Amino acid sequence: MMTAIFVFIKCELGYANDVAADLVDNVENVSEVYSTSGQHDLLAKFQLPKDADIGTFVTKQVQTRPHIRDTFTVITFSPFLPSKSA
Repeated sequence: MMTAIFVFIKCELGYANDVAADLVDNVENVSEVYSTSGQHDLLAKFQLPKDADIGTFVTKQVQTRPHIRDTFTVITFSPFLPSKSA
């Protein structure tokens, strides 16, 4: 079983596309990366093993990537998925 976390990311000006490409190409456990409007430039979803240290993952694997200025992490609990139609 995996834990989904969402990380909102603020980038250095002009680098959002570069940061998104870097995350997708070079960070393990990345699921999706979206460009966003508002206070943050990107929203990245990661699927981590249940026993992973989320704080260490974010600080060592995400925050240290080039051109990232700030992050805000949301940890999830239980997913609610649509039921499959027959």
